[in-house]
Amino acid sequence: MLTFIPTPIGNPQDITIRAMKLFEKAELFLCEDTRQTKRLLRLLEERFDMTYPDAEFYSFNEHNGKERLEQFGTVLGSKEVVYVSDAGMPVISDPGQILVAYCQKNNIIYDVLPGASAVTTAYAASGFEEGKFLFFGFLPHKGSDRSAALNEAMNNGYNTVLYESPHRLEKFLKEVAAMDGDRELFLAKEISKKFQTYFKGTAKELDEKFREITIRGEWVVIIRAKKATEKSLHFNEVLQLDLPPKAKAKLLAKLSDKSVKEWYNELIN
Repeated sequence: MLTFIPTPIGNPQDITIRAMKLFEKAELFLCEDTRQTKRLLRLLEERFDMTYPDAEFYSFNEHNGKERLEQFGTVLGSKEVVYVSDAGMPVISDPGQILVAYCQKNNIIYDVLPGASAVTTAYAASGFEEGKFLFFGFLPHKGSDRSAALNEAMNNGYNTVLYESPHRLEKFLKEVAAMDGDRELFLAKEISKKFQTYFKGTAKELDEKFREITIRGEWVVIIRAKKATEKSLHFNEVLQLDLPPKAKAKLLAKLSDKSVKEWYNELIN
């Protein structure tokens, strides 16, 4: 059986007993990075008396995922197989999603263990009272794709969680400050590790603050949703408006796949 196992995002004590028991009996490890996984297993062996598994280790990533499935697809249901990412929940912003899709397509039973997640940990620490949020993963690195993604993250109406690398965080703060300097942000650095730090403030405040800070480590950023200042009409509300057919048809066409002409003909008939 294939099991997706979360690993600590920092502090190794966050590993679960269930995860260690499955590590011990695993026959095959599919890993985002085999070196990282072996390092974790040795640490668990030394600190928590876990038995180091007698298993094979293979990398599994977005570049070799299809090749690995051709190699090991037939044994996923018959051997004790585990998949682990470098840190945190597998599959989320992670090549493990290829494995999940393969199992679903081929009716292979699999399991996902609960465990550490930088997304939910950072959101809980943010203090934002809204219970709803969107997760964007990493923004594109540059160009129009980055601008479009950041604009969506800023204006989708929900608190939005994303990851940012240390060498792009300063750029990110300047971009947000230029778009909306008063937008509130929450930044979490190195969650559960020795130098864990939280920052909260407006984009403008944090942009200025981080000019004096050496930016290192892994970051989770939460963009607070912009409070709505304008109301929008829903489709059914437009239908009920007392407007001339031509004007109403133009509004309905913007909210649907039908043309202005199609709506006009439907309204007058």
